[in-house]
Amino acid sequence: MTARRVSILFAIGIAVVALAVWVSSRNPGGESSVAGTRVLPGLQGALNQVTQVRITKAGKTRTTLNRTASDWIVGERGYPADSGKLRKLLLDLASLKAVQRKTRIASDYPVLGVQNVNSPGATGARLDIVSPGKTWSLIVGHSADSHNVYVRVAHSARSLLASPLILVNADPKLWLDPTILDITQDRVSEIDEHPAKGPAFSVSRAKKTQADFTVQGVPRDRKLTGADAADSMGSALSNLTLTDVRKTTAPAHGTDLSHAVFKTFDGLEIDISGYEEAKAYYIDVSAVATRKSAGAEAQQINSRVHGWDYQIPGYRYEEVFQPLSALLQPLPTQKKVSPAPHQSHAK
Repeated sequence: MTARRVSILFAIGIAVVALAVWVSSRNPGGESSVAGTRVLPGLQGALNQVTQVRITKAGKTRTTLNRTASDWIVGERGYPADSGKLRKLLLDLASLKAVQRKTRIASDYPVLGVQNVNSPGATGARLDIVSPGKTWSLIVGHSADSHNVYVRVAHSARSLLASPLILVNADPKLWLDPTILDITQDRVSEIDEHPAKGPAFSVSRAKKTQADFTVQGVPRDRKLTGADAADSMGSALSNLTLTDVRKTTAPAHGTDLSHAVFKTFDGLEIDISGYEEAKAYYIDVSAVATRKSAGAEAQQINSRVHGWDYQIPGYRYEEVFQPLSALLQPLPTQKKVSPAPHQSHAK
């Protein structure tokens, strides 16, 4: 090897070392030092001390989740939160680990969705997890794929690619405990319906083993669509969930009201009233025990639903307040008789 070639290789080596030193100075510790480190250190050991979680998005959309002695409450509604959903969020945040460093240049934040949520056009969400001793604040940006998300610890310039994927929404109604009632069809013995429009009627069965509900109140000149016409009514309260909730509010004067009473074989009666307002459907619920065995369940239901109007999807509203016409065969269409053509008589 010539001296000239040795000199060239030596110079290249020095350049490589210099480049490595420069990169190291720009990225202290190297990428390996950040990969696998917790984004919110200390949170995992403090989960049981968390008293509040705030979620904020652009436009001042906000959800405040407050811990009470017995459960979590959605502050904007004063109603119980979906504790399972909240617990998953907290566990995911506690286990959130950095995968890779990303930009610390503020003008590049919008690409990742990690700019401050009060910035124009912000798309991310800010999470503030509050405990008596510390508050952890994180801005969650765009998802990178099905496993990773871009994040930035608030008040820190450095953004990160992190895992697991965190998806958050600041709409309060999406954090409500969704369950209103879950009365399965096999329990239902009788339903009395008083729709806002159309005649009142009832359906019943004498025992659980009776396959189909008998319908009372069918006009003499009408027929059911089949023996099982009313069977689906028995599942109207099965997994009945809300879309939103508000304090009990008297409907506007002149509002058409619907009413239904669902009775079970074991002595539980569920009384439901409902109305439509601005293309939304609301119900209020109460429970009565006609047997001692149903007393605890009735009390538990009333303690949860008393004082609330529940907004439910339109299709579920129609299931709860089924009109009699939905169970009947359509009326036969009457054929129009065309008048006989005028005949002219030849003279």
